[in-house]
Amino acid sequence: MRSGIVVCCLCLVGMAAPVRAAAPSEPLAAPGGWQMVFADEFDGAQLDASKWTFYEDCWGGGNQERQCYTARPANISLHDGRLDLSARFEQVSGPALPLDMRKPDVETPLATKPFTSGKISTLGKFSITYGRIEVRAKLPVGQGVWPAIWLLPDHNLYGRWPGSGEIDVMEAVNTGVGCNSCVGSIENNVYGTIHYGSYMHHQMQQKAAQLPKGTIDGWHVYRVDWTADDIDWYVDDHKYYHVKLSNWRDTLQKGDVISASEKKAPFDRPFYLILNLAVGGLWPESHDAGGVALKDYPKSFGIDWVHIYSCGADRTCS
Repeated sequence: MRSGIVVCCLCLVGMAAPVRAAAPSEPLAAPGGWQMVFADEFDGAQLDASKWTFYEDCWGGGNQERQCYTARPANISLHDGRLDLSARFEQVSGPALPLDMRKPDVETPLATKPFTSGKISTLGKFSITYGRIEVRAKLPVGQGVWPAIWLLPDHNLYGRWPGSGEIDVMEAVNTGVGCNSCVGSIENNVYGTIHYGSYMHHQMQQKAAQLPKGTIDGWHVYRVDWTADDIDWYVDDHKYYHVKLSNWRDTLQKGDVISASEKKAPFDRPFYLILNLAVGGLWPESHDAGGVALKDYPKSFGIDWVHIYSCGADRTCS
């Protein structure tokens, strides 16, 4: 296995196979004025390596997540015109740090986690400054699952995370689990978020949308429209959140004086797209039923397609 991932033979015998939904719909037509600059319909037999980068590590994302990411077909697979990022209950050992945090000539320590899962990104393959990012996806359900569609900057021009920004198109935790404060007493929230500020003064803006009853584990289109002035979040063409961009930096960051060309910092630079399914971590384990439920594995985060558009020079897209 690449990057030293070692899989132990601790998979539970007789685990139920993930439930397969009906064949995903055809991709949507390009909207008025927008120009498609990146697309993947996941129609092939394997992931397109010219578009996607695999992750192989047991870091835990800085959130005490419980998975090791691998590039195995068991965790990242294409079938029936969809991508599945699948989490499995199996003990695994691998690098304790992601590739970008490892130091040359320093041996990377190993970590052992009780789950495997999949994570891919367009890092080094595609990035964009301003545009429409939309993904048709089907969420897994259960206590402890944490699927996400998000964007990070190509370069940390404004400092280490979160100083250079993060845009979360969609993330959800514990979908389908009992929740006293949720509509219908079932966890049905999906979240749109931006992260910014200095490492010592992490700031965020976030709002939740509620998936309609009976569609929590169904297919939905998650979308962000990102311009130089605004970011808008949508579920199935319903806008539920709007942020007016300004200078999202604080006095604890280096270089307090922002030039006129950087007045929208840090959301004025190229960002790349990430798709992943985490298991456990500080957020999901501290909410709803708590912890990670071990039943009904493997669980899959299904992706029908990814479309990314640029507005072009006239900025008159609708």
